[in-house]
Amino acid sequence: GAFYGPKIDIKVMDAMERVHQCATIQLDFQLPIRFGLEYNTGIKEEGKQFARPVMVHRAMLGSVERMFAVLCEHYGGKWPFWLSPRQVMIVPVHKEWNEYCQEVRDRLHAEGFYADVDLSKATFQKKVRNAQVDQYNFQLVVGKAEVENGTVNIRTRDNKVEGEKKVEDLIAYLKEMQAEHK
Repeated sequence: GAFYGPKIDIKVMDAMERVHQCATIQLDFQLPIRFGLEYNTGIKEEGKQFARPVMVHRAMLGSVERMFAVLCEHYGGKWPFWLSPRQVMIVPVHKEWNEYCQEVRDRLHAEGFYADVDLSKATFQKKVRNAQVDQYNFQLVVGKAEVENGTVNIRTRDNKVEGEKKVEDLIAYLKEMQAEHK
């Protein structure tokens, strides 16, 4: 309740057009009195040397749990790349390319991206499908041509094939997406 002083509530609307209170900023005139708080004003005149401060309470996200719930519902599990806990899944077409896939993963990790490699014995189609169901933003498909060219073949979680890219170009692209909060 706003019983200390003036209060500003910042509310956001989720994808289902429901309103959620997130941030709050409120002035508090009562706690400084209760704690006996004073500050030196620098004025030499008798009775004006000290003054009572005003406290400012702020909660920028409301509660972390509430903000997380709003984000979960808003994105419906399809987290944007910059926020996603599952950014990239690297999918080798054959186990021969596992080592190259792990090298690509290590390069992505070194750049601060979350990346996995599917080294399971599942079929190629099943690996791609699992990555889509698990909501990885990108699946990087690796076969003989990609290993020879130092590239990866990019698919989105919506199964859009973006084509072959050099790993350095992919890293630059992912950094740009992250910087632009996409």
